[in-house]
Amino acid sequence: MGFTKGIKMLRGKLSSWRALPLTWIGHAKGIACMSYSPNGQHVISGSYDRTILIWDAETGVVIGEPLKGHTLSVRSVAYSPDGRHIISGSNDNTIRIWDAETGAAVGKPLEGHTSSVSSVAYSPDGRHIISGSDDNTIRIWDAETSAAVGKPLEGHTDSVLSVAYSTDGRHIISVSLDKTIRIWDSETAVGKPVEGYT
Repeated sequence: MGFTKGIKMLRGKLSSWRALPLTWIGHAKGIACMSYSPNGQHVISGSYDRTILIWDAETGVVIGEPLKGHTLSVRSVAYSPDGRHIISGSNDNTIRIWDAETGAAVGKPLEGHTSSVSSVAYSPDGRHIISGSDDNTIRIWDAETSAAVGKPLEGHTDSVLSVAYSTDGRHIISVSLDKTIRIWDSETAVGKPVEGYT
């Protein structure tokens, strides 16, 4: 009994490999934070050199000039859901909004925290910004007017390290050096701790 069709061996090679650079160089000091754009085409990074860089995600090339305005290290960066704006939180106690296309600052810095801003995030609908700070509080901001919305969310007893919205925008989650996670109702600003970390 024989095989009517044999196996063919093909040999060949790719004419080129699309290789990303292993190291992206652009900041003068260490990088503290980064984030992808919603469409995945860009990466933003915030640095101890007080600047933000926008990178081409495919080539690793810096796009445009550094975003300058913070007077101390940039600790957190995020894109708006539509990709049109960038927000940044800094050790200078402020949040800044930037035009993602031009790199220009949008309005004045958002002021209200009394210590470093460690984390920033947009609500899923892009209408609000939240910020967590070393002053142990979380603040909610109107993304269009830059005005604070209500009073600071209080409950943590140590620095707030990270904040995020739930995908439906109804809750805010925060983690702190006080060893707790808190889940907040984004409308009522009421938060309950989730404990258990030592």
